[in-house]
Amino acid sequence: MNIEMQSHQAEAAPAEEPLSQWLINMPEPPTIWQEFVGYIRTNVLSKKRNKMKKKSSNPVYSYLKSVFPILIWGRQYKLNMFKKDLMAGLTLASLCIPQSIGYANLAGLDPEYGLYTSVVPPLIYSMMGSSRELAIGPVAVVSLLLSSMVSDLQDPVTDPIAYRKIVFTATLGFLVDFLSHAALVGFMAGAAIVIGLQQLKGLFGLSHFTSKTDVVSVLSSVFHSLHHPWQPLNFVIGSSFLIFILLARFLGKRNKKLFWIPAMAPLISVILATLIVYLTNAETRGVKIVKNIKPGFNRPSVNQLEFNGPHLGQVAKIGIICAIIALTEAIAVGRSFATIKGYRLDGNKEMMAMGFSNIAGSLTSCYVATGSFSRTAVNFSAGCETVVSNIVMAITVMVSLEVLTRFLYFTPTAILASIILSALPGLIDISGALHIWKLDKLDFLVLVAAFLGVLFASVEIGLLLAVGISFTRIILSSIRPTVEALGRLSKTDIFGDINQYPMATKTQGLLTLRISSPLLCFANANFIRDRILNSIQKVEEGEDDEQEVKRAKVLQVVILDMSCVMGLDTSGVVALEELHQELASNDTQLVIASPRWRVFHKLKRAKLEEKVKKENIFMTVGEAVDFYVRARTTSHDMC
Repeated sequence: MNIEMQSHQAEAAPAEEPLSQWLINMPEPPTIWQEFVGYIRTNVLSKKRNKMKKKSSNPVYSYLKSVFPILIWGRQYKLNMFKKDLMAGLTLASLCIPQSIGYANLAGLDPEYGLYTSVVPPLIYSMMGSSRELAIGPVAVVSLLLSSMVSDLQDPVTDPIAYRKIVFTATLGFLVDFLSHAALVGFMAGAAIVIGLQQLKGLFGLSHFTSKTDVVSVLSSVFHSLHHPWQPLNFVIGSSFLIFILLARFLGKRNKKLFWIPAMAPLISVILATLIVYLTNAETRGVKIVKNIKPGFNRPSVNQLEFNGPHLGQVAKIGIICAIIALTEAIAVGRSFATIKGYRLDGNKEMMAMGFSNIAGSLTSCYVATGSFSRTAVNFSAGCETVVSNIVMAITVMVSLEVLTRFLYFTPTAILASIILSALPGLIDISGALHIWKLDKLDFLVLVAAFLGVLFASVEIGLLLAVGISFTRIILSSIRPTVEALGRLSKTDIFGDINQYPMATKTQGLLTLRISSPLLCFANANFIRDRILNSIQKVEEGEDDEQEVKRAKVLQVVILDMSCVMGLDTSGVVALEELHQELASNDTQLVIASPRWRVFHKLKRAKLEEKVKKENIFMTVGEAVDFYVRARTTSHDMC
């Protein structure tokens, strides 16, 4: 007997209707405008009212505290905290000064611009950032990005002024934070190898070297350059101090109390190497030196920004790519150390702080600055309490710009190459790559794409491959979602995927399916409808072949669990209407369970709930199954 007799259903399960009645009598969901007004009222106006109540006499001060966290923690700052920050800042500066000079050289800029970048951005970040340990300044990967991409637009050798203008303008592009963890791991590893190969120029003192970054071009350039005259003294100085720095790092890892040894090793190397070159006149025997570093503080660079040049589009692209890498790295480093210290990093404040730091930097002769993992680790190990350590570091670098620049004239470029090479192993995260391989093979594919793209093509291609594969994965999962057949777990009201839970039981005459997509839209509506129809066909054919039921009609009810569907468009509504018509033509009922608020009201507006019938819409899958099982039992009893 057909179970579409609604009067029998109502008599069979009078207790179920009130639950569904709650669903049917729901109020209208808020419109987009209402949600926007509610968000402003809750997140902006209410916070302002609370702040006004707390300090109604000075609302401007309350607003400034939300923008500048230093006004909050600065009131509780104590002398014993400053002692720790002072030591951490001085230790940080000892590592920062040689690294900044080396990274500026890697970026194709004069050495002083690396030092400039370790002054203004850290000072701005100290006022606006929420991380206590993050050390701000130039880093190897971003320096490589700038040199590889800007040099395609302007040669830094033939016209260094035009090259600097492009770099300063690109620094303004600090607006975006988007890159997956797997892509970042692969990109960093590839970039580390490329940076290492690039340092062979300084390590061997080579004059003829390629500006390209792919491994084939770099190795080919090294091979051909070695056929030209070169001085082995460069290699002796660079490799000797590289071994010294690595040994110092090894000692620091073996004994945590000796953290200051690897932190001081680069500065000691620079001092010793510079003295050796100065006292022995090694520059006359072919040792390449840094030469002139302009003394003095940061110079204004507003007049060097170009917004109407022929390369504006390319500069914007470079700025965005550098921002993606730099912001992702900074927030990842900051969060890792915040977790260790037991506090939460505010992502919004970090983006604001990094953005304003680099905007201010671009106006004061700085290039892109971000959080350095190696310097942050040193800052953490040195016992920093707050970002005052960044302020101490910046002041120390300022003094160095005024006092030490003449001394650095005789610094060999080989020592700068060795400092950069010593920092590269930290960029290759082998354990992280293995973890990604075990966790998600598709994510590992993204990692490999970024790694190989950077290594054998270019930085842009590596990023493009990684982001392209990531987006392809998202799109495919959206347009090809799964439709799961559900069964009930014994002695519970829980329904699970029968492939995941083989012990789950199915109810004869009922097929329960769950749509796993958060959206039922034009991109996947027809695919989902076809998958549902295919599932129905398989059930009917399987049961007919086994001859379990000796009657023409086997499947009577199809229950759609829509708890995962957050929204649907007109294509989704049309697909459900077509599904309803197809099932109705075969005397099969379509039942909708667990529709979300917006989904249900879309169905109401489309009047689909009238076609499906309100009695066939339930709040839960369990309610729907119980209702039809009882209705069928009652119908058989009456027969």
